[in-house]
Amino acid sequence: MTLNFMESESYLFTSESVTEGHPDKICDQISDGVLDAMLKLDPRARVACEVSCTTGLVVVMGEISISEGYVDIPGLVRNTIKSIGYTDPAYGFDYQTCGVMVAIDEQSSDISKGVSNALETRSSKDMSDDEVESLGAGDQGMMVGFACDETPELMPLPMALSHQLTKKLSEVRKSGELKYLRPDGKSQVTVEYAKGRPKRVHTVLLSNQHDPDVANEIIEKDLIEKVAKDIIPKDLLIDTRFIVNPSGRFVIGGPVGDTGLTGRKILVDTYGGMARHGGGAFSGKDPTKVDRSAAYAARWVAKNLVAAGIASRAEVQVSYAIGISAPISVSVETFGTNKISNHQIDQIVETHFDLRPGAIIRDLDLRRPIYAQTASYGHFGRTDIDLPWEKTNKVEAIKKAISF
Repeated sequence: MTLNFMESESYLFTSESVTEGHPDKICDQISDGVLDAMLKLDPRARVACEVSCTTGLVVVMGEISISEGYVDIPGLVRNTIKSIGYTDPAYGFDYQTCGVMVAIDEQSSDISKGVSNALETRSSKDMSDDEVESLGAGDQGMMVGFACDETPELMPLPMALSHQLTKKLSEVRKSGELKYLRPDGKSQVTVEYAKGRPKRVHTVLLSNQHDPDVANEIIEKDLIEKVAKDIIPKDLLIDTRFIVNPSGRFVIGGPVGDTGLTGRKILVDTYGGMARHGGGAFSGKDPTKVDRSAAYAARWVAKNLVAAGIASRAEVQVSYAIGISAPISVSVETFGTNKISNHQIDQIVETHFDLRPGAIIRDLDLRRPIYAQTASYGHFGRTDIDLPWEKTNKVEAIKKAISF
């Protein structure tokens, strides 16, 4: 956060979300569907699965290594597209008529060697192979986790509301309440802050694909009354501006209107731009990839610090080198909201959180098929599903350590 954010009497901040029918999110869901299917067969599967989709075609590619078993990837692709709602050929893209191309290879032996046995293990006879599974980081990079006390789930308000809106768009479509809606949609929420605290919702923007014979006036009225006002708390609706389908027509959408690609909605997946981002995207990557697992762990650390009252905002950065187990660096930024010294915070993190890749996998129990459910509506702050990195199970130990 900039100084202006914490001191300004009027500071506007915007985040966005997209529905599960957005072309990039179609790809994320397929990538994580493949990952979950592989983890069901082999919890130690190495998976890096990327997907691209366009009019009439889905391409699944990447590197996957499992001990045994078979996954019907074309069938999984079609079932995912069907569940999203692309069931009508009139949309220009549907689960029955689209082509599916699969180009999967094994994980590089060079990468596999470094990840399976960390440098610390390879260079020391004293460390046993079963010590935190002797797992080296699957890549280099900086991973970031964030939490703040703007919502009960400790997420930035613009991001939380944006996800709730897109989820509601899909609910009213799938339930048949608004039958004219199609799968592709977006939301955007601008919140006005005063001295770092939410003051009101300044603007709500909703765009959703629709059937061609529906009047714009009907769409606007329905989305404002049945979606926006159903989600946004009334006490935040102060002189709020509503914008619906500003282009005037949104019939062509999904992969027909825009090519999709795995990992292209990383700010939607995380904190909506409120926090910095490092490393890569998440979907399609098994938990040995610290791009994913360490970002989850960093969120776990940040959320527990905020939940324990250490600070009202916390951003945790962890960095790694491929094939080395111990993090290269760990840093915590509280934007001046910390209640104890920075040194004490560093000690708490070091004492209560083991951020080696193998320890993260162990402590968060990540070798499970839990990832497809995260591919839409955010990986963090979820209240509709049970995710291990969202647990505040370290709060009591942290409070005890600082005598809160």
